[in-house]
Amino acid sequence: MLLDKTISVIGHTAYDHLFDVTRFAPPNSSMPINGYHIYFGGGAANIAAGIATLGGKSQLVSPVGCDFKGSDYQRHLERLGVDTSLLYNIRDKKTASAFIYTDEDHDQVTYFYWGASSDFPKLEPPRLEFAHLATADPVFNSKAARLADFVSFDPGQDLVVYSRKCLDIILEHTNILFTNRHEIERLAQMTGRSREELEADIGLVVVTLDKGGSEIHTDGERMFIPAVQVDAVDPTGAGDAYRVGFLVAYTRGYPLDVCGRVGSAAASFVVEKVGCQTNLPTWEQMRERFNNYYKEFEL
Repeated sequence: MLLDKTISVIGHTAYDHLFDVTRFAPPNSSMPINGYHIYFGGGAANIAAGIATLGGKSQLVSPVGCDFKGSDYQRHLERLGVDTSLLYNIRDKKTASAFIYTDEDHDQVTYFYWGASSDFPKLEPPRLEFAHLATADPVFNSKAARLADFVSFDPGQDLVVYSRKCLDIILEHTNILFTNRHEIERLAQMTGRSREELEADIGLVVVTLDKGGSEIHTDGERMFIPAVQVDAVDPTGAGDAYRVGFLVAYTRGYPLDVCGRVGSAAASFVVEKVGCQTNLPTWEQMRERFNNYYKEFEL
């Protein structure tokens, strides 16, 4: 039984450096930066922080750099109640960072510094009861999947760096697969299966559709989950927050269609502010919005 289990989230802990520019600089030139902010980020850390805020039990399994111990980020996670005992401290590197430049047309250019996360291949994962594999090193994730009792897998944008061998190992041990509508097709292609075969092999597949909501595929059935509509300021982190809501509801024994709606409700808070961890909801906040929007599924 998974009721009230700790969810151990494997993947990146990172700083998100967000820059606002009028336009991108061409080669061999410079442009002024109109605004610059640093936020706490990294897919795994976002999910671990979200689970703790929503009232679940979370543990972060992630390499961090020499700049993390005693930092505001560490204090932030511990204040939320995230278990940080399984962080790998990489002394000769800094914590991973994303540098995201957004112009006045809302086009973006992103550079990602792996930093401490580049040591993933050298590390050995622990044995875990419930592992959520977020974006991370494919080899580390495949080792973790073999050792875990229960696995949810979200390859995300790192899907392109996975080998067929790593994917086959992970999917063999995966109980819940999270993707967006593009990744599910790519994953099927990379593993030589049809999407229907992939869904049948996994048993529980959750596909997010951006503003279009999400779909849950299980036992040959497809459930559509409408998104909670809000005035979105920044969509970054919405997918992570959806997974937070779904997984916490799942460990509390709710039906799958309710899990999807809890995920959608949780995600609706995150998009209302800039930063993946700046507007994470508590269970009570999420429940109020859930009940207002999904009246026939009142929590």
